[in-house]
Amino acid sequence: MRVLHLYSGNLFGGIESILLALAASRSAQIDHEFALCFHGRLERELAALGVSVQPLGPVRMSRPASAVRARRVLARQLTARSYDRVICHAPWSQGLFGGVVRKAGVPLVFWAHDVMTGRHWTEKLARRVSPDLVICNSRFTATTLPMLYPKAQSTVVYAPVPNAVPLRAESRRAIRAELETADDAVVIVTACRSERWKGHSRLVEALAGLTDMPKWIWWQAGGVQRSPEEEYIRGVKQAARRSGVFDRVRWLGERHDVSALLASADLYCQPNLEPEPFGMVFVEALAAGLPVVTSALGGALEIVDESCGRLVAADDRAALAATLRTLIDDRELRAQLAAAAPGQARRLCDPTAVERELFDVLSGMTRTALRQTRVAVGA
Repeated sequence: MRVLHLYSGNLFGGIESILLALAASRSAQIDHEFALCFHGRLERELAALGVSVQPLGPVRMSRPASAVRARRVLARQLTARSYDRVICHAPWSQGLFGGVVRKAGVPLVFWAHDVMTGRHWTEKLARRVSPDLVICNSRFTATTLPMLYPKAQSTVVYAPVPNAVPLRAESRRAIRAELETADDAVVIVTACRSERWKGHSRLVEALAGLTDMPKWIWWQAGGVQRSPEEEYIRGVKQAARRSGVFDRVRWLGERHDVSALLASADLYCQPNLEPEPFGMVFVEALAAGLPVVTSALGGALEIVDESCGRLVAADDRAALAATLRTLIDDRELRAQLAAAAPGQARRLCDPTAVERELFDVLSGMTRTALRQTRVAVGA
């Protein structure tokens, strides 16, 4: 089955990680191809995997001619190559290219990676073309689908997350030495976009209550991709200075070795202020053998349980601080949670199983089959 994935490609986060995981799968069932509007990290990393990318050209919706050109390039691509399915990732891609795919007569799939409200301009644009199938990245995301496509056929497919490669002891020591972190320090790591709702400020508040505890360090990884993010992280750093924890934080910025960072840490913490649509990084942390501490919101409820981490109320600063204190202090509990973590990651997001599930879903995309196998939203 030949599948074309359509996306913008100008940022880097969970969607991009999913596309890279699909490209790396080397599936015997699905031939994954990609078309992107923008050059950037995603295109470079796809190229490093030996995957060719069809450039559609940069699109600025404020410049209608750029959208017209990109749609024409895609139309030619769909004519030149025979695709069995086309998947539009996120509303922007669906709204921009869904009509071109529909006109070419190729079955159209919309992969929903975020909570839908029906209010954002990209969602209003996407609503103009109904897909043949919607793939939701979590049961939580699926509950919001009626806001965009109330009558759409849908299913839930979790993100593929590669199994972590064990890190040699000397490599772990080298990373800790590079980041001025003692071998016996308890390392809390966060690796996510620099956005307010990811909870960096909340974590600073919690850590401010733990200054009496020795030897913990926070590794904060995640690059600034837009100007509001730069302003936000500057505010987080100022709060850390005021709280007296600045010197116990390693501000790492964008890293291309996140898997190694996770394998060199002891605990993953990301206290979201708003629901994560899924939470791929939580699964990546579990795969690396880290207990996960996050807010009891959204997709995290489908990933983290008492066997492998802790969920805390999003508005309970005291509970977050108490949970971290317990896990920093109790090595045996950390080890118990860490031992269960990789199994949880494999159960949810094993790449081979996800690829097989995706093939089955896409293979069943006849209108009759969809009517017969519809997955109820939120089931």
